[in-house]
Amino acid sequence: MKRLALSFVLSLFTSATFAFPVTVDSCGKKLTFAAPPKRAVIHDLNMAEMAFALKLQPSIVGLTGITGWYKVGPEFKAEQGSIPELAPKYPTLENLVAVEPDFFFAGWYYGMKPGGEVTPDTLAPHGIKTLVLTESCVHLDKNRPAASMDLLYGDVEKLGKIFGKEAEADKLVSGWKAQLAAITAKVGSAKGTRVFLYDSGEDKPFTAGKFAIPSAMITAAGGDNVMADMETSWGTTDWETVAARNPQFLILLDYQDGGGYRKLLEFLKAHPAMKETDAVKNERFVALRYAELTPGPANIEAIGKIAKAMHPEAF
Repeated sequence: MKRLALSFVLSLFTSATFAFPVTVDSCGKKLTFAAPPKRAVIHDLNMAEMAFALKLQPSIVGLTGITGWYKVGPEFKAEQGSIPELAPKYPTLENLVAVEPDFFFAGWYYGMKPGGEVTPDTLAPHGIKTLVLTESCVHLDKNRPAASMDLLYGDVEKLGKIFGKEAEADKLVSGWKAQLAAITAKVGSAKGTRVFLYDSGEDKPFTAGKFAIPSAMITAAGGDNVMADMETSWGTTDWETVAARNPQFLILLDYQDGGGYRKLLEFLKAHPAMKETDAVKNERFVALRYAELTPGPANIEAIGKIAKAMHPEAF
């Protein structure tokens, strides 16, 4: 028995040893890790939820960009445990360097700004390797494919590889794909509903374009994003364009987790052009949280919510 136990331990050690170094792509740049990070900082709700789904908490020394914008529920707080929040919104270089991290998971306009104080290039001299959220790569490279659910799957697989949890990542992704297949099977041929996502903004609406994951989510739920030709991930458009495309269904971003969407709906009902659209006249909408509409584990359940609200007869 002792010999068997020793053999098992040695096999684990050997497999772990030979799993590294690993190399992943981060917005077209290669990132190589000789060993799993031990002092990670994760930015934003959606990326934190990715990390928590892989049970990376023992390797995380801080979160950033949570409480400055969102209310988090007891489930998130339980997953966060004693991990401190280093900055309520965007972190400064000082915030990050103070905890001596070896890894930062963030994105362009998800904790970092091109030419800003915190970028992969400014962090590298401090020994910090940055994995950039794939959805956000379009801000530096317009030659990207349109959004697909691979924006979620790929980043979780990269995290799994970096932290030596490839099997766990593969299991998560396989489960999500199975859930999504069940949703699309129910939707069936009920496709083509014109959908507008309203995040915020009154003079001009802030919404999801061609490269933002909600475009892929809307398609999976049996709809068409009316702003899918907008050549960005998240950005502004004008009300005249949206109204002319006459959305039949709305996705309203609920920043307050329970009531923030009502202000958006009331604004649309009073807007001279938008109040004439089918979606507003018929009050056809679903309210979703930020973490459900940015790449993260909540995406799959959110697709189910969209699909059920658009096609209640199928569910």
